[in-house]
Amino acid sequence: MKKLMGRDKDREITKPIYHLDRAVAEIEKKIIEAFEVFDHECNKTVDVREIGSIVRSLGCFPTEAELHELLAKVEEEEPTGYIHLEKFLPVMTKVLLDRSYRPIPEDVLLHAFEALDENKCGYITKEELVKYLTEEGEPFTREEMEDMLSTALDPETNTIRYRDYISMVVVDES
Repeated sequence: MKKLMGRDKDREITKPIYHLDRAVAEIEKKIIEAFEVFDHECNKTVDVREIGSIVRSLGCFPTEAELHELLAKVEEEEPTGYIHLEKFLPVMTKVLLDRSYRPIPEDVLLHAFEALDENKCGYITKEELVKYLTEEGEPFTREEMEDMLSTALDPETNTIRYRDYISMVVVDES
């Protein structure tokens, strides 16, 4: 434990350690609460397929590859299809403390959409977006595509006005 110099050199400083312990306890509480939403059997386990939803609900946005790496750290040696809270909690606590898997900044998202908008008209058609997101890079699943379109698509024009969509989905980090 560190000590102060000067007049109070014999007084131990415990505040920073207390604050860190309190911060970790609050993070662990958030993780447990998010985990419990998906713990349908109330036995401190969740279906492995729910881990992505839990991680995203905690403000982390890993790629599929990063999610698989995280799963490898928390799965049993003989995978059961379930993840135990006792294995998930320390791994996810470290993820949150390290601020891993942060969301993509708004300007980067805008630049990506603008690159897809060949006519520079401020929108992308549903067909174009589905093609890009299911055939290029890390493809969206059908469910992910449906989720995105349910939020992003203007049903009257069958287009995605990407500036509006970005403003709806960007996470405020402040």
